[in-house]
Amino acid sequence: MGRMLRDQVVLITGSSSGIGRALVGEFVRHGQRVVATARRPESIEDLARPGVLTRQLDVTDSGSVATAVAAAVQWGGRLDMVVNNAGFGLIGPVAELDLTELRGQIETNLMGAVRLIQAVVPHMAARKAGRIVNIGSVSGVTATPFAGGYCASKAALHAITDSLRMELAPFGIEVIAVQPGAVKSRFGETSADGLERYRTGPSLYQEMADAIEMRARLSQDRPTPADDFVRHVVPRLLAQNPSPVIRFGRGSGILPALARLPVGTRDRIFSRKFGLPKR
Repeated sequence: MGRMLRDQVVLITGSSSGIGRALVGEFVRHGQRVVATARRPESIEDLARPGVLTRQLDVTDSGSVATAVAAAVQWGGRLDMVVNNAGFGLIGPVAELDLTELRGQIETNLMGAVRLIQAVVPHMAARKAGRIVNIGSVSGVTATPFAGGYCASKAALHAITDSLRMELAPFGIEVIAVQPGAVKSRFGETSADGLERYRTGPSLYQEMADAIEMRARLSQDRPTPADDFVRHVVPRLLAQNPSPVIRFGRGSGILPALARLPVGTRDRIFSRKFGLPKR
């Protein structure tokens, strides 16, 4: 892996569970100082220890973001790295998604990351140093049925990341996209909330309700443990010359490979897998 950055002050969003919680422990294990944040501060109280500051941060609230960033800079003396990990999955056919829920998906997964980036860039640019890490998903590389809202939010985050990588380079700020495959988390559990409406409500997709629920839980079918994921990823995030895109986790190569297939072939593969009959 070569030489790694030392004594970094790292702010992580969505630290209450899954990848975010595992990242906190792994960065500390590598000797970094961590600001662990979450929308519900009680969910991260147990993370507080020497070298870890816990703070409330709701990425959808500009005031909350500004307060957390100020606390991080005051505590650490600077802010070297930000990991935009907060997010959730919205599952369901696009034609029947609740638009309020879809806006919430974009507001959290995309706008929340941009909101935090805009808050930290002035601090990093003043020092001509910093690293921004956006946790995307291989689902943002290739869209699947019944996850259009989630896939769109991650695809947009990938596009924003690509633009930022070039735009921020003149200020000494590096931008990295992490695109996990299947990693152990509460994603399946939370994504499956409310899906009963496609089974019992007035939905065009009643016959496909099982496939919709299967898509919600797909990432938790023999996933990579979060601790294994971060043990692989954190050294790469701390590398002196990091890769601009990091993929890891079970199946992290499958969706990118499918993206290279002809569209018709890809559509047939996904339609068969998710029980979408051809009328």
